[in-house]
Amino acid sequence: MSNRLSETLGVVLVMICFFAGCEQNYISEESEATSELDPAKVSVPSGFAAEAFEAAGGRDAWTETKKMGFDGVVAFYEPDGSFYLTQQHYDVYPWSNVIEISGREPESDYSWRFSKGNMSPLERTGHIEEFPPNLERSCFAQAILAIATAPVSFLESSAQFNRQDAAVKKQGQWYYPIHKAGERSGETVFYQDRDTLLVDMIRIPCPKVDKSLAVRGYDYQRIEKGGPLVPARIEIFSTGIAGVLQKRLVKIDCHTMMRTE
Repeated sequence: MSNRLSETLGVVLVMICFFAGCEQNYISEESEATSELDPAKVSVPSGFAAEAFEAAGGRDAWTETKKMGFDGVVAFYEPDGSFYLTQQHYDVYPWSNVIEISGREPESDYSWRFSKGNMSPLERTGHIEEFPPNLERSCFAQAILAIATAPVSFLESSAQFNRQDAAVKKQGQWYYPIHKAGERSGETVFYQDRDTLLVDMIRIPCPKVDKSLAVRGYDYQRIEKGGPLVPARIEIFSTGIAGVLQKRLVKIDCHTMMRTE
């Protein structure tokens, strides 16, 4: 037992960091995410979008939340079954479709922002290694953002969403697939639980590596009294044909969830 514990601690102490180097343009520390949607003026359409909001805590809970903060213990899995453990902090801006990810590793601290499909460093840090080949870093950030803010996604004015009438079985549960139409880089599919009407699984294209990912949310909890429901555990999988889940790539156990604005 002591040997196994020592090995685990050794892995944690020598784990490789996953965020890319600092050759990109830096964002000023004083800059903040600005809302692209005004939550006070949001009109939620009827049908599956309204059901998704209600299942995730209600429209008012979301419109009163400009920013959410999470701390998470993260396991990144390699193809051979090994994994790296680390801790990360996430700041999520539901109405501007932005997530900021920060952490501290033996080599360096890091702080990144994902916005409009791109990752950019928020502050000057030392060199951080790339993600392993089976996980592209911007797709990792997009997956977390998508599952944490799923109901808000349906308010995107430039997209059309179509829910399939017939439910399909995924991982032992029945879902209504909701297809996001008009994408050039693959298709995003939201899966709405037939019984709870919660969107707790999303298939996301990752064109930079010519793959797609599936992200699932579990153990949904209300952030604060009157706040939205968000997943306390997030898992990311590689997918095959027709979105069949393959290998688990990431597991995040969230704690200290709060509304920070």
